[in-house]
Amino acid sequence: MAKGLKTGGRKKGTPNKVTSNIREWLEKLINKNRLQIERDIKALEPKERLQILEKFMQYTIPKMQSVQTTVDFTQLSDEQLDNIINELAKDVKKQ
Repeated sequence: MAKGLKTGGRKKGTPNKVTSNIREWLEKLINKNRLQIERDIKALEPKERLQILEKFMQYTIPKMQSVQTTVDFTQLSDEQLDNIINELAKDVKKQ
């Protein structure tokens, strides 16, 4: 049998029923207990409260990734350089 050849089970892209069911159950559980969860969070010490909120955010807010680029200014025309300088100057003035 060829290595990596899928011969049974779910087809690629088919959602896992167990995972789907658990997600639905958790969503219902959280929705039914929202007020109690909020009370519990408010009862925590500030440090613990922040830790819980940080954990929640991992599932709701995408993490930012750093982006880095390199520009070879010697390859740009004078007009392109002027445009870059003007855009940077606008950003500095806004701050």
